[in-house]
Order: sequence, then structure tokens, then C-alpha cells
Amino acid sequence: MEEYAIILDYLPQGAPSSNYSKKEPICYAIGDQEFKLFELVAKPNAVVAIGTKTFIGKDSETKKRDIIDHVKRRITYDDLTSNAISELEFAVTDIVMANEAKYVRFFNEAEAISMRKHLLEELPGLGKKLMMTILEERKKGQFKDFADLTERTSIKAPEKFIVDRILLEIEDPDRKRYLFVYR
Repeated sequence: MEEYAIILDYLPQGAPSSNYSKKEPICYAIGDQEFKLFELVAKPNAVVAIGTKTFIGKDSETKKRDIIDHVKRRITYDDLTSNAISELEFAVTDIVMANEAKYVRFFNEAEAISMRKHLLEELPGLGKKLMMTILEERKKGQFKDFADLTERTSIKAPEKFIVDRILLEIEDPDRKRYLFVYR
């Protein structure tokens, strides 16, 4: 269950397709753990900035929703506005970098899926040669962070492989295998 989300777009007058009698300020957001997409209703007079991480979980005494009034619904990639789509890659990159240890662990623990395919090959742009380099280097010891992975394998931006895969999983609802996005 998502507790926090990153704001991708804010429509203070509501969605253009919504009923004219009841306009409410709408935010489009992505969850920071499971990458779920949401349509959120902002509180009246709340200051909303794109890229802001905001609490969307259930209210408790220690955590209050300061920007979001309530979650209106879960949405798909096709429901996002063009502004939200353009912000999506930046938000996913921020989430991946904020949870670096989680995604470095993927490089350290990924195993073969079948006799002919390895889980690392599911990352767009990472072919057999790079996969073999990663596997050889991790035999010498686990990767500590993305910088260590870059230094030992000469992969320029390993986080980009993760971000690209997450974006693929968000955009395509009919994927055979999901590695990072919760469905």
C-alpha cells in the first residue's frame, strides 16, 4: 500500500472532462514504493508543486495529509495528462535514486529465469555482454551502490536501466513479467 506519492501534474480547476457542476482540484501522482498511478483531490487552497512528495496514506496522529484531501481513484498510464507523462521519468528517477540500495540489490541477486534467459536481460538495453560482465564482477563481491557498479562494470548509468524498465512496466499493462511495478 502506498503511503507517499510524487505529484506529476496539478489541475487547480479540475480535469477538463469532469462534470462542470463539481470542479475539484486534481493531482496526478505516482506512488513511491509500488509505482501505482493515482488521481488525487487536493485540499482547497493547498500549495501544490510538481515533483513534491506528499503523504497519501491513512491519516494518523503522527502523519497528516497537508496537501491531499483524498485519493479519488487509481488510474492507468493512458489516463495521465501530457504534463504528467513528461514528468514521469523524472519522478521515477528520483524514486530509484532515493531507494538505491533496493535497486542495487536487484543487480546483486538477479538469477536466471530459464535455461536461455537471465532476469538481468529484462532490463531494456542490457544485453548478454553487459550481463556477463555484471555476473563476473558480482562473483568477486556484491555491488555496494550504483557508483561501485559503474566503476567495476564500466556501465555509465546503471540506474537508467532500472528507470527504463519501470517506465516500460507502467506504460504497458500487458507485460508478461513485472519486476518493479505492483499490479
